[in-house]
Amino acid sequence: EPVEGALAGQIRDCLSQRGAVFFRELTDATGGFSHDVLETLWDMVWAGEVTNDTLMPVRHLRGGDERPRGRQRLFKRATRRAGPPGSEGRWSLLPTVEGPTPTERAEALATQLLERHGVLTREAVQSEGIPGGFSAVYPVLKAMEQAGRVRRGYFVAGLGAAQFALPGAEDRLRKHREAEDEDEVRLIASDDPANVYGAAIRWPESSGRPARTAGARVVLRAGHLVGYVGKTGHSVTTFLPPVDEPLDHARAIAALVRGLADASGRGRNARAVLLKRVDGGDPAESVLAEPLRAAGFSATSRGFHRRVDAGDDAPAYLN
Repeated sequence: EPVEGALAGQIRDCLSQRGAVFFRELTDATGGFSHDVLETLWDMVWAGEVTNDTLMPVRHLRGGDERPRGRQRLFKRATRRAGPPGSEGRWSLLPTVEGPTPTERAEALATQLLERHGVLTREAVQSEGIPGGFSAVYPVLKAMEQAGRVRRGYFVAGLGAAQFALPGAEDRLRKHREAEDEDEVRLIASDDPANVYGAAIRWPESSGRPARTAGARVVLRAGHLVGYVGKTGHSVTTFLPPVDEPLDHARAIAALVRGLADASGRGRNARAVLLKRVDGGDPAESVLAEPLRAAGFSATSRGFHRRVDAGDDAPAYLN
């Protein structure tokens, strides 16, 4: 949005009439104080109205403490005579560019959401926090469907009838289902679009309070949620099958521990992991205690700790 105010209008008029001018010419033309003119100029820079032909004002914004030497000192004295620090160079107006229409904005938003989520549902749009929610993009999605640019169908069971996807998404979903690996483990950010929990699908019942927040991660086994790691990395909430399904229960535990071990990273990105709480309790008393020890975690007074040196890799049985 254009900067409002009488001084901004005077600066705008001066630059539109004279083109690129030095700071002293602006103060003379507007009659304003140097500090006020410079502050308004930078407001117009952030608003995308004004630019400069040198990077010196930007360097002054960084607030460097380096003292100029030799010719730099003489040059700095000369610039101070013309104006305060941050006013160097010639200022000019940027050309005005017409923004996209509301329809173009809505189309771009719908396309971005389709590419991000693959299959776009009402719940997925709501999780994005878009003003207007699903109703803001539904008319555009419907028009894109009529134009043959997107497909509408019942791609994923249980997610409602209003599902849209780009051409080819259905084939990719079917191919992935046919080649599903039950032992595939993924550790991803909880707010990653690839994580449907907390967005298209509600979080399962648990003792914790999982959320799609920055820093938190989820452990997925063949696409199914088995664990949630808090943003500090010190707490874990488990989502395991019932114990009366011993084989599936054991595989889910193994997948979760593998994901926790992967949280330490590998090679040069390796770092230590400290688990203080599992399902709100002591890790040593949880079902993960023995598998964690087997994965290289050590029980300490603070919790289960796994130290990984920069040159180490994951334990052999996890590969």
